[in-house]
Amino acid sequence: MASSIMSNHCFFIVAFFLLSVTAAYGQLSENFYAGTCPALDGIIQREVSRALSAEKRMGASLLRLFFHDCFVQGCDASILLDDVPETLFIGEKTASPNVNSVRGYDVIDNIKAAVEANCSGVVSCADVIALATRQAVVQLGGPTWTLLLGRRDSTTASKAQAESDLPGPRFNLTGLIGAFGKKGLTPNELVALSGAHTIGKARCAFADDGQEGRAGCPPLPLPLLQLSSDMTALDLQTPEAFDNKYYENLVKKKGLLHSDNVLVTDSTLNSLVKKYGTKPGIFASDFAAAMERLSKIGVLTGGNGQIRFDCKKVN
Repeated sequence: MASSIMSNHCFFIVAFFLLSVTAAYGQLSENFYAGTCPALDGIIQREVSRALSAEKRMGASLLRLFFHDCFVQGCDASILLDDVPETLFIGEKTASPNVNSVRGYDVIDNIKAAVEANCSGVVSCADVIALATRQAVVQLGGPTWTLLLGRRDSTTASKAQAESDLPGPRFNLTGLIGAFGKKGLTPNELVALSGAHTIGKARCAFADDGQEGRAGCPPLPLPLLQLSSDMTALDLQTPEAFDNKYYENLVKKKGLLHSDNVLVTDSTLNSLVKKYGTKPGIFASDFAAAMERLSKIGVLTGGNGQIRFDCKKVN
């Protein structure tokens, strides 16, 4: 059974990870920009509100962008770097999990420009992503969480790591637990963070076989559906609200993606799915705690990295 996956070796991976990153995020602070960019929170709130007013789905896109950034080299804004053919630099945007999939780059650029106009060369792109993501979740009805600031931006990116480390929609439970464990996240945090799929859309081509979650997709046989460019909401009940309906869907076998539906195949994780489906407050609290942990992965601080003026390229 999948329960055997959550063994002692998973605990030791997480424990080692926590020890290795404690020193780095010890240099972060909630009030890091209080003296150097006091208008920062207001700018983030205003610009995210504008983005969501134009398109509610952008909240899910920012959340996904943040996740994909943190899972590759850490929360360092490496995902924002454009390819530079002249120098043979290849970034993460064209990696298969990101290309024609991750979006919201223009929103981050707009926020960064607004921040630069107020306090130039002070706030990192990595912190802009983190702050914008939290604000988007809050504005869609989700919880807030403690966000330590002071990240610096990477001067490198890794397409290869993006290809190897980002979990995909067809991952089985073993693969998901392994991918999250590699980043120091527990199986329970995997379940909590999967709740991000309460908002946003996915391509019907990735729909799980035999699941009622395909209701928003064209009524095609799976082989034909896998060729479809159609998209549907990950949560058909309340697609634009950050709530716990995603877990209700999983219990009813209405998850869209295989990587969602496998969460109920393990007895321990299934119990957590059921709890989140009936206790929205517990889900909100656990999601916030997991996002706080996610936001600390692989951060650059002190003299490491830089503060990019333009998030698309190094200084």
